[in-house]
Amino acid sequence: MNPNLKARCENLCELCSNQDATYAYTVTPKDDTSIANQVAVCDTCLENMEAPNTGNYWTFLEGSIWNPEPSVQALSYRIIFKHKEESWANELLSGVEIDDNIVQWALSAFEQADVHKDAYGNVLENGDTVVLTQALNVKGTSFSAAKGTIVKRIKLVHDNTEQIEGKINDQTIVILTKYVKKS
Repeated sequence: MNPNLKARCENLCELCSNQDATYAYTVTPKDDTSIANQVAVCDTCLENMEAPNTGNYWTFLEGSIWNPEPSVQALSYRIIFKHKEESWANELLSGVEIDDNIVQWALSAFEQADVHKDAYGNVLENGDTVVLTQALNVKGTSFSAAKGTIVKRIKLVHDNTEQIEGKINDQTIVILTKYVKKS
């Protein structure tokens, strides 16, 4: 563990404050290049972060959520949010007021990347080939695309998981993913 992190925590876990800090836990998505992104934790807290059904163990976070270090606040908030269905956590979340950037950092662990899926639930990626599952009228053109039309080298629409782009009759069009099957 970094000596500066050890000094900051005075060799005590920054979550429970009961046991010796043995591990520098990096709060994702930030990296371990700075102790400002890390929390000094004990073996017990580290084990409980990965274990299921540990809600009551974390009730002491009502103290660490007020720690002046943003990384400790973010990790505390993340763990509390993970147990938000339990009354102690729900009550704590409703009573805590921390900076929006710290809340966003904490909740970033629960965000899922945009995933484009075809009509059958298959994950689509840039460059895939798809087949139309029904005939489509192509808006702004004088043609329709028949069921079974093959569309090669698709591109995913970045901000909309229900749309892809592909070329049909040498024209790039937007196609709804619910009308394609990955081939």
